[in-house]
Amino acid sequence: MTYDIQDEIVAVATPSSGHGARAIVRVGGPRAVELLANCFTATGAVELESLKASQRIPGQLRLSCDSSKPLAVPCNAFVWPHDRSYTRQPLVELHLPGAAPLSNAAVETLCRAGGRLAQAGEFTLRAFLGGRIDLTQAEAVLGVIDASDRTSLDAALAQLAGGLSKPLDLLRNQLLNLLAELEAGLDFADEDIEFISRDVLGTALQEAEATLLESLQQLTTRDTSSETPQVVLTGPPNAGKSSLFNLLVERYSREAASPAALVSEVAGTTRDYLSAAIEIDGHSLRLIDTAGQETLRAVPSDIETKADLGIAVASQAAGSTQKQTAALRIECSPAGELRGSAPRREEKTSVISLLTKADLAADPTQELLTCSSFTGAGIERLVQAILQKLDAGEPTGEGVASTALRCRVSLEQAHEAIISALDLCHSGGEGQLGGEELISAELRTALDRLGEVVGAVYNDDVLDRVFSQFCIGK
Repeated sequence: MTYDIQDEIVAVATPSSGHGARAIVRVGGPRAVELLANCFTATGAVELESLKASQRIPGQLRLSCDSSKPLAVPCNAFVWPHDRSYTRQPLVELHLPGAAPLSNAAVETLCRAGGRLAQAGEFTLRAFLGGRIDLTQAEAVLGVIDASDRTSLDAALAQLAGGLSKPLDLLRNQLLNLLAELEAGLDFADEDIEFISRDVLGTALQEAEATLLESLQQLTTRDTSSETPQVVLTGPPNAGKSSLFNLLVERYSREAASPAALVSEVAGTTRDYLSAAIEIDGHSLRLIDTAGQETLRAVPSDIETKADLGIAVASQAAGSTQKQTAALRIECSPAGELRGSAPRREEKTSVISLLTKADLAADPTQELLTCSSFTGAGIERLVQAILQKLDAGEPTGEGVASTALRCRVSLEQAHEAIISALDLCHSGGEGQLGGEELISAELRTALDRLGEVVGAVYNDDVLDRVFSQFCIGK
């Protein structure tokens, strides 16, 4: 994919599906304001080409360049006539009534006036090439657009604010200073001048190694935790799992038509698993109802046909698979049917022990969580416990998943280069540096890899991979 940053590009910046009060058509490029003047009439005495500062200009957009048959649409033009825009080029945004035919006609008109359709992510690409944002922040723009819940949105916003790139930029500057001092020492090797001591260099390299390791841990955790966590309901037959599933789905479902589990007093009714997407306080998760763990023994003897047993075996296998892949397991036991001692409180991060059917228990003294799907009692406590358990296993890093995937290898290589430089530094003689040329080479490798992460070093293939994921208009 080739980009010419001297072209005037045009695109609809608002979603193409659905309805809204306003649609935004964006125009960018060196001649963006001149292009607008060809088909826009400002209200009042405003000369578009003479603008020196950013300004909102009410007026009308002529949807035909043929002045004999003009079709004027009232709109507001937000004009940045200088390099202080998002893209570091002149930029115009037209705010029109939110009708798709109008915005499409506006794009067609602006293209006839001298623009061309923008490619995917081309506006954000120009912001990157103009130095407005770095590559990790460009990916964070996509992360904000694609965020499915509050957690992923917070991660993308933190990265957009420089949460990942700032420490790496600082580290690059520190390594550049180290490299300059090392190479200055090489230039004056014949002079009795010490630009940097081994102790100072070793300390600086250790700090660099710690920074890289922390960034790697953030990205690795984010990468492995990018999928929606699964919360699986397990327990014996007739433990109230399906009733609990239906209640949680009814309250927190993200889907227009969510599946409902069949509820019956007959044990072993659930033979397969059901799943539904729900959202609790901004956290997206997938809730799964599985067959009772004792389904095989619960099948009445008079219907134990080979086919029925095969179904029971399959249901147990499906439930086992869901438990193995779950981020959190809720082990349900019916409170009204407890005999003897209560189930032991589970201390594992990935398990919640729950007493269901609390409305049938006289006065349970157990310290476990209790709830009733019939009355709704205890559901809020259960929900908070779910969030606490998931938060305990959530990533604390600030990287979006696409950044983690792209950057992890580069950071690993930079980390390995710094480790090698440390080994070379420590192998020198007492009070002297050893292998300055080799240490310099390792620092250059680390700097190149860090440059790939923040976009100081890039090629067309990298840009294509990143910006081809964007929608048109961003």
